[in-house]
Amino acid sequence: MSGHDGNPQPRGVLPFVAKPAAVRELRRAVRSQLAEWGLVAVINEAELAVSELATNVIKHVGAGAVATLVLERAGEHLRIELHDKSYQVPVLGSAVCDDECGRGLYLLAGMAADWGTVLTATGKAVWCELSTSPQPHCRRARRAELALTGYRKAVGAPPLLEGRSAQLLEESATDLIADLLHWVNARGGDPDGLLDRAQMHFEAEAEESLAKAA
Repeated sequence: MSGHDGNPQPRGVLPFVAKPAAVRELRRAVRSQLAEWGLVAVINEAELAVSELATNVIKHVGAGAVATLVLERAGEHLRIELHDKSYQVPVLGSAVCDDECGRGLYLLAGMAADWGTVLTATGKAVWCELSTSPQPHCRRARRAELALTGYRKAVGAPPLLEGRSAQLLEESATDLIADLLHWVNARGGDPDGLLDRAQMHFEAEAEESLAKAA
């Protein structure tokens, strides 16, 4: 496969049989492949995404199902695709359910720049794209979204709605910050001091990012 400039885009195809042992093997393969491509900064997120996608195949398609993992470097993103032979499309359901159902999708929604599902001739592919940008503020923003999706699940918030996800996450961010201030206060700390320190860290990193972009 070639990019817009005609140069081949790195691509890896890893067939596997869905079983718990395969998830560990996939993580090792992903770690090795991304290190070879020089994408060390995104290895942890990619391993987590692959683990959740493969685990969902085991749970919802069935242990022993034949599946394929595809990794592709696409510009400033790493695209991860998990192909299986089921036509059942996963959806973000209620944030409150037993056995951590839907956990993988909430993680993908939180950490990925984009994600989705496409039907194929033999089943479907669930995919996500992770930013390979080394900019600290971008990675912090992705970690924050991941934390917020977990927080929403913990408090029983309704699922994110298309077109309003940013607004809903911002509302959850306010609630999370308030909870953190209560936590600091309960431990005898200084909530105002915590806010001041966080603001100082944010401004310092923002100035550093602007200086590097100049």
